[in-house]
This record gives sequence, C-alpha cells and structure tokens, in this order.
Amino acid sequence: MDYLHRIQHVLKQLKSSTPEELRGALISLNTTMKDLKPFLKIDSHKPYYRKLLFQNDEVELLLMNWSDLSCAPHDHGHSSGWIQVISGSTLNTVYRVDKGELPEAYFSRVEQKGSFFFAPRYGVHKMRAKEQELVTLHLYSPPIKEMIVYDLEACAACMVSDQCGAWWPEEQREKVKEWKLRE
Repeated sequence: MDYLHRIQHVLKQLKSSTPEELRGALISLNTTMKDLKPFLKIDSHKPYYRKLLFQNDEVELLLMNWSDLSCAPHDHGHSSGWIQVISGSTLNTVYRVDKGELPEAYFSRVEQKGSFFFAPRYGVHKMRAKEQELVTLHLYSPPIKEMIVYDLEACAACMVSDQCGAWWPEEQREKVKEWKLRE
C-alpha cells in the first residue's frame, strides 16, 4: 500500500479526534523519509514548504519541509494536534499570551527526530530548524481555520487565510484581519 493510501486508510477510520486518537493515528502511519520524498520541496523564502496530504471535515495532515528561517509565533485557531519530527531537530518555543497583548516567550525545547509534541487549541508557539533537513508531519483536528500569526517587532497580530502558513503574510489576500497589540 503506498503512503497516500495508507493515510486515507488510517485517517478515514478515526472515530473521534481526541488527542490520544490523533497521536495514535500519527504513530500508526509509521511515516519514513522514503514515504515523504515525493512530496518534499524547498521554499527558501518562507520558513517551510507546506503540503496538505489529507483533509476531511474532522482532520488535516500537513507535511512541512523547513528552510533555515524561523516561523512566526502563531496559534492553530480552533484546532489542536500533534507534530512529529521525521528528520532533523527543531527548536520549539512556547509563548504566554494575554488577550490583546504581545506574546512572551515562556520556554524553548529541542525536539529530536522521532519525537511527538502536542499543539493545544489557541496555544502559541514558533519553530525553527535546529539542524538542516528538518521535516515535520502535523495532524490537526479540526482542520486549521482562523490561525493567528504575531509580528513581535511591529506589536501586531493577523488572522491569516487558510492557505497561509505561520509567517507574516506578504500578500493582502492572505490577511483576513490585522490589529495592534499592547506591549
């Protein structure tokens, strides 16, 4: 069974989208770099190349192939899910956020190849490659909508379109709404 069929088989069988079931589904995919090679591309102008591998009303599975740029602090809107490090390692920084204020870094942790870490609903974090060839797999439920991205230097936040990743949008069409924050 090829990888895309394996994804379909595993993710269509999800009965609910609890954190435990999402993690179990991600583990059962048994993903290797060989599985992902056909989908990997480089985008050196963005923090990562983002490829949607599966989506239905309940979940979405995203593949990210990272450049040497850091993504912006962001949340996942109404979604939560798991991130699996397939190759390389990442520095994941988690932020504290009080409504209407600028996020503050709370802690950072290196996640190595093979590790899984949880992204809670409305939790703010940012990632960057600690080593070259960082490849991550992200399983969220429900599919990400209304993601908020933060520009710490400009003291601003922006809700981005569903097609935008965790970076400050360069194109106006990727911005749904933008506002200033208190320091």
